Amino acid sequence: MSTHDFPLEIVAIKARIASINPIAYGKTRNFLDGAVTRLSPYLSRGVISLSQIRSSVLKKYTVYQSEKLLQELAWREYYQRVWQAKDDAIFTDLKQSQPSTDHYQMCTAVTNATTGIEAIDKGIDTLYRTGYMHNHLRMYTSMLCCNIGRAHWSSPSQWMYYHLLDGDLASNALSWQWVAGSFSSKKYVANQDNINKYTGSHQLNTFLSVDYDAFNDFKVPDIMRERSSLSLSTNLPESEKLDLQEKKVFVYNSYQLDPDWHREESGARILLLEPNHFQNYPVSELVLSFIIQLAKKNIPAIKIYTGSFLELKKLFPASEMYFKEHPLTKHYEGIQESRSWMFPEVTGYYPSFFAYWKKCEKYLR
Repeated sequence: MSTHDFPLEIVAIKARIASINPIAYGKTRNFLDGAVTRLSPYLSRGVISLSQIRSSVLKKYTVYQSEKLLQELAWREYYQRVWQAKDDAIFTDLKQSQPSTDHYQMCTAVTNATTGIEAIDKGIDTLYRTGYMHNHLRMYTSMLCCNIGRAHWSSPSQWMYYHLLDGDLASNALSWQWVAGSFSSKKYVANQDNINKYTGSHQLNTFLSVDYDAFNDFKVPDIMRERSSLSLSTNLPESEKLDLQEKKVFVYNSYQLDPDWHREESGARILLLEPNHFQNYPVSELVLSFIIQLAKKNIPAIKIYTGSFLELKKLFPASEMYFKEHPLTKHYEGIQESRSWMFPEVTGYYPSFFAYWKKCEKYLR
């Protein structure tokens, strides 16, 4: 991964926000070479917020011109609201059991990028190398695992999350469920013509070279039959020396790296890496390095602490502990502050995105 693909400096990140063209995005976002924002790693890591993007875009473009972009961004916020409401249930079949499941392992051809669908295999290789995969390719990959290879979504989603710079537990798990049919009304499928159209490939005569009716009774291709178990782990760095005299402690984590948070106040700034979290939700060395570099580059004097929140708190018995609300910080103790929301007025659980979006639209007009 080069810093050109995903720069670390906040100035470059904000310049990327300023350069968004929502009209071009709306027309081309589904194509691999489309005008996507490439801001997802910074959104997932809390470096920037959806409200920042909304504000920036609407200074230059109308709501009508920006609607598709804002709607797609709202999917991310919708998934966060589902996570708030449903808690760990998002890691199980949320609406109904995934249909046509044969196993709970990983499709080996996907892991090895040897499915024979060239665009998907290339996308997996790129994911391993850079930590990024275009959203449409994610859907194709999920579809291949769950609806062609008949794997339950749980293991493949963990595999993808492990490698994504923009890994967000809610967006990842619920997107996989949407494709697999356990958080949607039907399974998502795509044939080779569709893949060729949006990826720029020209492949013919694959097992996906069929009409859509064929998916109603689709046999698992031989190449997708081999299964394997996942073995994912994260090697965390040692803690750095902390200044234990500070009266205020600002606790950051892999989802909260906001460089503007209490920026003008003095206090200890600590990137908390909890072993229990990374045991449950491991990430690759590439992803962990990206998280740490983002923190070090943009948050002055931040220190790494590897351990539990309780262990950290014991080091600062007389200090005020500040943190942002998040489903993963429910065990934190101290002064909890709100995250920044694009639609703070729309809370609670909505069974579908479009029910949620209908409410959000009222606050765009």
